[in-house]
This record gives sequence, C-alpha cells and structure tokens, in this order.
Amino acid sequence: MAGYTSGRRHMVMRVAPADTPSPDLVWVPGATFRMGSDTHYPEEAPVHTVEVDGFWMSRFAATNDEFARFVDERGYLTVAERPLDPADFPGAPPENLVPGSLVFTMSTGPVDLRHMSQWWTWTPGASWRHPEGPRSSLEGRGDHPVVHVADEDAAAYADWAGRELPTEAEWELAARGGLDGATFVWGDEQFPNGKPLANWWQGEFPWRNSLADGYEGTAPVGSFPPNAIGLYDMAENVWEWTSDWYASTHPEDAHRACCVPQKVKSVVVV
Repeated sequence: MAGYTSGRRHMVMRVAPADTPSPDLVWVPGATFRMGSDTHYPEEAPVHTVEVDGFWMSRFAATNDEFARFVDERGYLTVAERPLDPADFPGAPPENLVPGSLVFTMSTGPVDLRHMSQWWTWTPGASWRHPEGPRSSLEGRGDHPVVHVADEDAAAYADWAGRELPTEAEWELAARGGLDGATFVWGDEQFPNGKPLANWWQGEFPWRNSLADGYEGTAPVGSFPPNAIGLYDMAENVWEWTSDWYASTHPEDAHRACCVPQKVKSVVVV
C-alpha cells in the first residue's frame, strides 16, 4: 500500500562546487549546525549538533510533469498502482486488497488528533496520476509536486535523474539555508508582514481551513519565495522523502550525521 497523498522530493548531488553541474541545482555549503527541535514533533528532539559536507540540491521539488517523463522512459509502475498479494496482508478486508493510497479527507468538525484515520482515507485507485482517487486527474497540475510516491518510487526517480535522495541532516541543513536555530526556514516569525510564506493549513485542523495562503490543496512548485540560498518549497506544501530510516528520537549530539559522506565527492541530491 502506498504512502500518503503527500510525497514530493528534492534530490542531491554530492560534488565539489567548482562548476554548477546543472542550472537547476543550488550549492549547499557544508556546515556544523543544530539539527532538530525541542518544541515541535517528539521525533525531532532533542536538538543536537551535526556536521554535514557540502552538496548540490535541486532548486525545486519534482513535479508531475517531470515524474511522468520518468515513468514513460522507464515504464515504471509506482507502489500505489501495483496489485497486492493477500499473503502480505493477512486478515485484511478483500475490498482493501486493491491498488490505492491514503487521501486526505477534511472532517466536518473537530476530531481526536491522536488518530490519523480521522483525516486519512484509504482510497482504491488513488495514485500519483489520480491524487484524490480514480475520478481525479492531473489536468492543470503538471507543475504541482508529485504525490502518492513510496520510498522506492522516490529512489527510482532519483536514480533515473542521476541523483540521490538526501539524508535527513542534509535535508534540514538545506532547508534552513544558513538560519541555524530558526523556527521556520525563513526565520522566527510565522507570518512576516502578515503573509504566509508557504502552503500549509491555516485554521483548525482538519476541518476548517482559512486558505490564507491561497491554496486548499497543493500549490505549484515555486509559488512562494525561496529560502536564503535559493531553494524553493523547503517547508510545507507536501511531505518529502529522505534516505534515512525513521527514528523516534535522536542522539544528544552526533559529530556526523548518519550516512553523510566524510568528504565531498561526485554525487547529486533531488
């Protein structure tokens, strides 16, 4: 079963910054920075010091149009589109054993936020081609970030592009854009000059959205200003994949992040 309705990806390339490998890439200088947060999600804690080498990152997240080229060239079928083997899901209702994914569903009123089933609905036929289910399409959304992609889908796309997925530490360093310790990728104020600088839920989740940012669903990539180093959509809009395994906590301090190369070498991140 595929991932949620969110799932874009920036890619990376770990090469020295002599000449830009491609105009769609931005150099992220290596740094030692404070990673994580003690005031948001528990798995982001504790704040800890991490050292990361420099690397290149794609300026924008992957779009539906770009992902479609990959699918066409590779003849690729995403996890959400593949048939399911009942042996892998013992006890699952037969009607659920069909290709599909989870789709965000706005509730009619306040719900218990401890249970994601209150706003995520298993939807047969939902996939990157049909974001809200089989009756939906990508018409008019070619420049929106691709969604409903599983980890292996993201890795396959990055491989096709000649790049890699970033580690969690690389991702956060790039997202911060030099603002070490800031609350948001643009600084500490949520609404600078009274305006949202990213596409996220404004209002009472998951039933009342004020649409202050101008979007009910995803926004086209690059709809909001870039961060300080020129990377777009490094916060909100949709979730993103990294190459690290999920962990419920982080070490107090780590001299180097897991999986980050000791020296800069020839590679790119999406």
